[in-house]
Amino acid sequence: MSYPIIQLEITEPLPSIQTSAEETGIALVIRYYDRPIGFIMSELSPNSRVDSEDLQRLLSQEMAQGILNAKIQEELISQSETTQFPNLTVAMCTKDRPENVLRCLKSLQTLQKPDNLGDFEILIVDNAPSDDQTQNLVATFPNVRYVRELKVGLDFARNRAMNEAKGEILAFLDDDIVVDRQWLLGLVEAWAENPDAGAFTGMVLPYELETEAQILFERRGGFGRGFNKIRYGQLLDKNPLYPCGAGIFGAGCNMAFKRALLLELGGFDEALDTGAPLPGGGDLDIFYRVIRAGYPLVYEPRYLIYHQHRREMAKLRRQYWSWGLGFMAFVVKSYQNDLPQRRKLIALIQWWFKEQLVELGKSLSGKEILPPQMILAEIWGGIQGLLGEYERSKQRTAKIRQQAQSVASETKPLLSSRP
Repeated sequence: MSYPIIQLEITEPLPSIQTSAEETGIALVIRYYDRPIGFIMSELSPNSRVDSEDLQRLLSQEMAQGILNAKIQEELISQSETTQFPNLTVAMCTKDRPENVLRCLKSLQTLQKPDNLGDFEILIVDNAPSDDQTQNLVATFPNVRYVRELKVGLDFARNRAMNEAKGEILAFLDDDIVVDRQWLLGLVEAWAENPDAGAFTGMVLPYELETEAQILFERRGGFGRGFNKIRYGQLLDKNPLYPCGAGIFGAGCNMAFKRALLLELGGFDEALDTGAPLPGGGDLDIFYRVIRAGYPLVYEPRYLIYHQHRREMAKLRRQYWSWGLGFMAFVVKSYQNDLPQRRKLIALIQWWFKEQLVELGKSLSGKEILPPQMILAEIWGGIQGLLGEYERSKQRTAKIRQQAQSVASETKPLLSSRP
């Protein structure tokens, strides 16, 4: 079972597509003069042929509004072509995955860069690595900077990137992604259209669809937030729980911030996104705090990456568990610290469990493609998150800081004794 992912430029003659005996569908990234404007998954029988007329009918059904929007966008005069973009740091936080780092770095070398781009740097933050493989790899890239963060936890690494970065804009990428060639153009466009924004997120599409777990995840929506630009402010129509449901804003694997704002907010909460015990919540928390601080957050679909989804069903189930855990840990933290929002947060908890139970009922009755064990895993993660996981995580991170301080104090005499 697999779906080939095909880049389809609709301003050129449409091709015919032939699937193999192992392929049970196709996935199309639709582009208009190279700008990504849509994504279509279509289930097919193995050894199917899709001719250009079939593709034309599919595009007419699925992409009419998207093509119209693209044509309108083309007619608009964008400031992104003339306004000087600030200096940019692209930070990738990683741990013991040099193959992933290499793949992402290669994609960054192919970026289309606008003429108005300021200084541009790539920063690799190696989070408590077990060996020197990533450091040795980065040394082969002359324009990539490497730092090592010994405190274990993604938000420790993100804060190290915040402190090390030279750019006024700081973009974060996970190591299991590759960037679209227009990724940087999308960020520049979003900034030019929203110079007052404090944060930016972008589209996340699949890097591959080669296993049942990957296809299932993407068919249910994946990380997709659609191909419409969205500017999130202090209010959102028809959403009485806004901004507490921070999952609407985007994904942490593809986000950017004004670095000065991150510093103003005190950086990422290091008790969230701590690895195996609590692998989530840090992106939700920082998105929420950006909005609560009074800054717009902008979602830009052209700011596009491709994410390698979990290949195995067991790992996908753990991902859903981690989403429930991280979400509720974020909610508990927000409830403790943001008193004016407590009523909304309580209502959000009630809404979340109700929605999960509705989805579980649909799954058990065959009306939902996600198996019941995935939904149950997310529910169980949410329960654990409510039952003290954030407090337990704060205790764990306090110990990590103490250990780091002890190591630093032990090494100082050695360092000072060097000639």
